[in-house]
This record gives sequence, structure tokens and C-alpha cells, in this order.
Amino acid sequence: MTTGGTLRRRPAQRRSQERVERMLDECAGLLDEVGYEALTTKEVARRAGVPIGTFYQFFTDKQSLVRALALRNLEAYLDRMATLLADARLSDWAGAVDLGIDEFVRMKRTMPGFGVVDFGEVLAAPGGPALPGTQRMLDEALENNVIVADRLRSMTVEVLGVVPGDGLSRAFVVAVEAADAVLKLAFRAHPDGDPDLIAECKRLVRRYLSDHLR
Repeated sequence: MTTGGTLRRRPAQRRSQERVERMLDECAGLLDEVGYEALTTKEVARRAGVPIGTFYQFFTDKQSLVRALALRNLEAYLDRMATLLADARLSDWAGAVDLGIDEFVRMKRTMPGFGVVDFGEVLAAPGGPALPGTQRMLDEALENNVIVADRLRSMTVEVLGVVPGDGLSRAFVVAVEAADAVLKLAFRAHPDGDPDLIAECKRLVRRYLSDHLR
């Protein structure tokens, strides 16, 4: 469920919650079909089976709808990562890098709309380029990757017991930015993500973080 802070009005009743989720689901499907530019609030409402007035009870416009979808994507990714890390019982953090990249790639390949909007940035295609002005979709003050990096850092400290040191927050921002760039390259090279470039992404991030997570 998307957080209430992204909505005009928090859905209190189950019926309203289901309507919001349907609108987000239809938004994701339409992003794959027509892309962000051709996405309309009217068509989202029609496909979700809700009056357009109901749409505007919860979302101010198309951008706020996509922002809510991006936040739902991020929460789904983090929830999945928490489960994977708990089940894997890793002996060190390096395996977590592979799990994180593999899960992101899986979502790119299988999750509706994720190839266009993953964690906020709106892409013309899964490999980019990004539409101008979408680097701060999750928060007006912070770039999307900064928020993602902070959540991953917190998870690494909490779940894997990594001791936070000086520069760890900055290191995670650099790692996320690097991974983001290489994975975009992988999806430009191949619709499902070039496996060799995905492997290089893992190696790059592991080697970089090794100086900060020893």
C-alpha cells in the first residue's frame, strides 16, 4: 500500500484502499502500453472503474499518481529484499549486493510499469533517457537515488549488522548512482538486460563498497 503522504486523502476504508491500488495498477499497465507522455488521468480512472472525481479525491494530477506508484515500487523492492536477506542467511554483505541487483533486474523484466518508472525517475525506455525534471519525484528536496541509497544503507546496517562509519551514507549514494548507470546501459544493450553488463555492475559495486564495509 502506498504511503498516505503521497495522497490528497488517505483511504480509510477498505473499498477506498482497493480503488487506490487499482488506479496504481492501471497506471503501471498504461505506462508499459503508451508511456508517460500519453498517460492520462481519465484513462486510468476508466480502466480502474472509478469516476474521475474519485481519482481527484486521492491524486492531484498525473505526476502525483506516478509518484505514488514509484513509492509503492520502492516499498515492494525493500520488502522483498528484507525477505531475501532473511532467507539467505548471508555470511557477508557482498552477497547482499548480488541479491539487490538481481531483484532490481527481475522487477525491470517482470513488474508492470517498472521499466518506465522504477523508483521515481521517468524513462523513455528501460535503458533511458530520463525525462527532465523527474529526478526528484519521491521528494522535492532530495534526488530519487539519494532516498533509495539511504533506505538501502539503513537496511544493511540493521539486517546485516554493518557498523555505520564515516562516509557510509555518501558511499551508498555513489554505489546506487553507479549501479543505476550501468544497469541502464545493460537495458539499452538488451531488452531483458545484458547479462555480462549486469555481472559487471555487481563486480563494480562489490569492489567499491569493500573499502567501506570491511
